[in-house]
Amino acid sequence: MSAEAKLAKLGIRSRFDLVLHLPLRYEDETALTPLREAPAGKPVLVEAAVKRVEVAYRPRRQLVVHAECDGEPLALRFFNFYGSQLKQFERAAEQGQRVRAFGEVRPGWFGAEMAHPRYRVVREGEPLSEALTPIYPTTSGLGQQALRKQVLEALAEAEIEDTLPEAMLARYGLARFGDSVRLLHLPPPGTDLAALAHRTHPAWQRMKFDELLAQQLSLRLAYRARRGRAAPALASNGPLLRRFLGKLPFRLTPAQARVMAEVLHDLAEPHPMQRLLQGDVGSGKTIIAAIACLAAADAGRQAAVMAPTELLGEQHFRKFSEWLAPLGVSVAWLHGGLSVKQKRAAQEAIAAGEVAIAVGTHALFQRGVAFARLGLAVVDEQHRFGVQQRLSLRRKGEARAGAAPLVPHQLMMSATPIPRTLSMSYYADLDVSVIDQLPPGRRPVATRLVADARRGEVLARIREACAECQQAYWVCPVIEESKEGELKTALDTYETLTRELPQLRVGLVHGRLAAADKAAAMEAFAAGRVQLLVATTVIEVGVDVPNASLMVIEHAERFGLAQLHQLRGRVGRGARESVCILLYAAPLSEGARERLKIVFEISDGFEIARRDLLLRGPGEVLGERQSGVPLLRFADLERDQALVSAAREAAEGLLASDPERARAHVARWLSGRQDYAKV
Repeated sequence: MSAEAKLAKLGIRSRFDLVLHLPLRYEDETALTPLREAPAGKPVLVEAAVKRVEVAYRPRRQLVVHAECDGEPLALRFFNFYGSQLKQFERAAEQGQRVRAFGEVRPGWFGAEMAHPRYRVVREGEPLSEALTPIYPTTSGLGQQALRKQVLEALAEAEIEDTLPEAMLARYGLARFGDSVRLLHLPPPGTDLAALAHRTHPAWQRMKFDELLAQQLSLRLAYRARRGRAAPALASNGPLLRRFLGKLPFRLTPAQARVMAEVLHDLAEPHPMQRLLQGDVGSGKTIIAAIACLAAADAGRQAAVMAPTELLGEQHFRKFSEWLAPLGVSVAWLHGGLSVKQKRAAQEAIAAGEVAIAVGTHALFQRGVAFARLGLAVVDEQHRFGVQQRLSLRRKGEARAGAAPLVPHQLMMSATPIPRTLSMSYYADLDVSVIDQLPPGRRPVATRLVADARRGEVLARIREACAECQQAYWVCPVIEESKEGELKTALDTYETLTRELPQLRVGLVHGRLAAADKAAAMEAFAAGRVQLLVATTVIEVGVDVPNASLMVIEHAERFGLAQLHQLRGRVGRGARESVCILLYAAPLSEGARERLKIVFEISDGFEIARRDLLLRGPGEVLGERQSGVPLLRFADLERDQALVSAAREAAEGLLASDPERARAHVARWLSGRQDYAKV
């Protein structure tokens, strides 16, 4: 692998990227430690005269350098060494040279020893380093010394001007960029090591602020670029929408009414809406999506509703058909399980404009699908789709619009609540609406933690619930036996429960079933013909069976926080009190214990999402979105909340007062890696 490729693996693509490749930690080589005063378990710098060298073979082949430090013997041991090292030390012994070694000093058979220290052969009296030694993140094949040399050369050669105006530095109490970056690469003796280690030093605060500001600016520039494009203005009070709202058998919650107003206001604008609608499980997001689709239909435009799974897509298709067919609005269902003939018929109807709303999975953005007048794209569980997939769906509307393309509006929905700090930083390119209350009648779900040794009690609870005409889910982490042989599988569990509960009708649904079989299994459960449904996480979203009041999650310790919360949301949709049993296998790891404790104690999805962010970090929580948004290297969303807020405010001010300086700041930090016109 070339040197450029190795640097690229570290995200270094330009000379200035080396300047921004900041140390992980530091080692103090500014002072020598007498051998007798070397503390246990702490690396120190010692200097010793090289006396003789040998290659020993017991207990294994090793290079042993015998030296003398402060009149005491010191052995340096190298278990992996090159012939050139042997010759280097032999020459040092002949010429009376000395070695400076950095590492832990440990007692050995014949005196003090150091194993694989970092070392340098020196002449007596050679001056010590005047700064702490930076230790950088590196990769295989790129040694610390070679990387440090490149970084410090780039630092010495770079023209380090400040991208921020003096007034902004004063307003937010920021250190100068040049002073900060030089201090972080070469901290002088006496620098507060604790502040450097905890990244609270003013130099670190400046770097984190600049990084957050670059992210905010790139996303706000993306937002502005989209606002500069044209979109069809969709009526917010058309006849279809008025008839639909007039016939609703229930009242929208105040939160739903507020969000509906926000969405309809955006749709009436002549530039594309880019709104994220989030709400906890069961908060009523689907009705808002239907209202948005009706606004498109009222304007003579089509709407596309894309879901990540066939179960969720079919749920939307059923609800939309039930709500909108009486208004004469045609709804099509496009998915991978259709026959060639069915798929062609659906595609032709969509292309001809005969279908007002097309509901589908990934099949919606495939090559053969074309829309006559796409005005709105709704993407449910948006974090499961990549940037390019969402872009492909949007382009279905642009391609049919001629020389001056109208960009479809986009409404993205998520039932996985996004913590405020994550929303402020990674979703700054979107307008965000939150449904923060549940519809009346939704009852909280009681959560129970049960060890798998008490499985018999769980079976008794299922018998009792089903005898009272209720239904239950039993969720397994995998479909069939895999290398994780200890896990209970869906197929095994289905067979076992069918045997253990002969009086119940047991069904099975998982991701490998054919679409028709999956739909049949779910339909049988929804109709009450199946009392206990064994399933994988395919039911995580898009399943709404009000009579199901009991859920068992087997090997709950193997699931993530967001998954456990989503699965638990499949029950508690009816009038009965509902229970979710987390069945776990002991012993639990510390991480699994923490996750189960959080789900047991907390029912609020936003608080669970905040804890999930703390446990896993933003990269894991964001999923596919990170492919279009720069991840943070230095700032921590939880610890640096004040900096996130300041960077948001500063981004707006800098874009308004000095857009060229704003773009220069983005270019410095993102170095062409962020296309801020992405969807």
